[in-house]
Amino acid sequence: MPEEKEIRAKNFIERIIEEDIRLNRNEGKVVTRFPPEPNGYLHIGHAKSIVLNFGLAQQYNGRCHLRFDDTNPTKEDVEYVEAIKEDIRWLGYDWGEHLYYASQYFDQFYNWAVELIKKGKAYVCHLSPEELKNSRGTLTEPGKESPYRNRSVEENLLYFEKMRRGEFKEGEAVLRAKIDMASSNLNMRDPVLFRIINVPHHRTGSDWCIYPTYDFAHPLSDAIEGITHSICTLEFEDHRPLYDWVIENVTVPSRPKQIEFARLNLSHTVMSKRILSQLVQMGIVDGWDDPRLPTISGLRRRGYSPEAIKAFCEKIGVAKSNSVVDMGFLEHCLREDLNKRAQRAMVVTQPLRLVILNYPEEKEELLEAQNNPEDPSMGTRFVPFSRELFIEEKDFMEVPPKKFYRLSPGREVRLRYAYYVRCVGVIKDPKTNRIREVHCTYDPNTKGGWSEDGRKVKATLHWVSARHSVDVELRIYDRLFVKADPKEIAEDLPSAINPNSLTIIPNAKAEPMLMGAVPGERYQFERVGYFCVDTKYSTHDLKVFNLSVRLKDDWEKIAKGLPSSQS
Repeated sequence: MPEEKEIRAKNFIERIIEEDIRLNRNEGKVVTRFPPEPNGYLHIGHAKSIVLNFGLAQQYNGRCHLRFDDTNPTKEDVEYVEAIKEDIRWLGYDWGEHLYYASQYFDQFYNWAVELIKKGKAYVCHLSPEELKNSRGTLTEPGKESPYRNRSVEENLLYFEKMRRGEFKEGEAVLRAKIDMASSNLNMRDPVLFRIINVPHHRTGSDWCIYPTYDFAHPLSDAIEGITHSICTLEFEDHRPLYDWVIENVTVPSRPKQIEFARLNLSHTVMSKRILSQLVQMGIVDGWDDPRLPTISGLRRRGYSPEAIKAFCEKIGVAKSNSVVDMGFLEHCLREDLNKRAQRAMVVTQPLRLVILNYPEEKEELLEAQNNPEDPSMGTRFVPFSRELFIEEKDFMEVPPKKFYRLSPGREVRLRYAYYVRCVGVIKDPKTNRIREVHCTYDPNTKGGWSEDGRKVKATLHWVSARHSVDVELRIYDRLFVKADPKEIAEDLPSAINPNSLTIIPNAKAEPMLMGAVPGERYQFERVGYFCVDTKYSTHDLKVFNLSVRLKDDWEKIAKGLPSSQS
């Protein structure tokens, strides 16, 4: 029988949209948008918004716009614009012809500001930034009206034009909405609509020296583009009355509806672009695509697949209240995906030489190995085998404790895809007493790793032929922060940094097939973890592999409230 898809309940946004369709609001159309500010790279929190906005548009046969909120030239850059486009495409979404910039509407924003002035609903204010901040009041005290609040329409038009011509310095004048300085919502206490910024814009150059604020540009951009459902995160819930006020008080071509949902908060990391930018600028991480960062480009370089990220976003769902999702669940989604798609390979991270005494010195053979037992269509490969091998140092103990089932003197184990071997001795370094070689004998009747007489062994080891091995560099990534609570990380960044977040293993031993690995390809290194060929440091002669995630999945323990080995 075909596999049945899991049927989930509709989330609250889907219910709102379906009710609007039923009532034929917006003529049954669904138009969403993803509106990033190009002041940094996108992170996993943005991925949730991308999956939601583009996914809803697909679900209801609508469209989703990509619009850059480029209203603050002091922080924005073309590099970020291009990185954002690349990340969205990599996730599998396409905006088609619907690529927009808030900056392309600057003339219209200016005209609508003039309309507000003429209606007596906006005025030019000359309070200093500090004075303006102090006049807003508190949650328990009303604000104080600006002494410039009751200027005539003619005066405000004159001063606003002077702002436009650059006759004021930064901080000398702003355009404010005239709403209610006693409002219980601080966002409605005569908010700033335009401010002076004497910085060239990455698209408009020096054409403008005044720029709209987000609270003014965002609803108007939505209205211009015919957005039906403007889906924002919860921090904009208190801004919705201002969003609606702007739409209601200027002559707009459409009336979008703002809906808020809970943003993604992930344990052991932060979603603040300001903090992520600090980490980059301080050199704590290796750029915005550092595999330790929650940026989409960092996750991609680490080996995450678009499918794993989308599955994660869909499984955590859409909620109305904020919460923190455990990083272990994101890792669990990656394991589930890579288990089905990643080719297997054998790599020894801490090599210990194993010599098979009764195997002919010059003999070599190719042993058949599965590329992925979860997907037989991926076929098999042939791995070279010889007298001398490398095994993991931790897979041998001369004096083993109880329940150690791997190799030790007198014990027999299975070599993956190969033979049974029994330890008959060791050679130690005379100076350090450290074991340099493990000597074994093999049973030629166990080819393929199975005994003809039916005897059992309790351990299977991975290995690499010493004669055929290639050196690869492994970058073992751990969590960047030792603290789990995102708030604690943000409050004391230096103390939250994990000094052991990156360990480099320069000379791991790999089967020769991996010399042909292509940057971006993902593998499961058997008994170790999932790895991805690094796109930055790999060369033709040296393959660098980033640890995507270890094989051990602690999510079931986490979900049950049990201790996690990765905490």
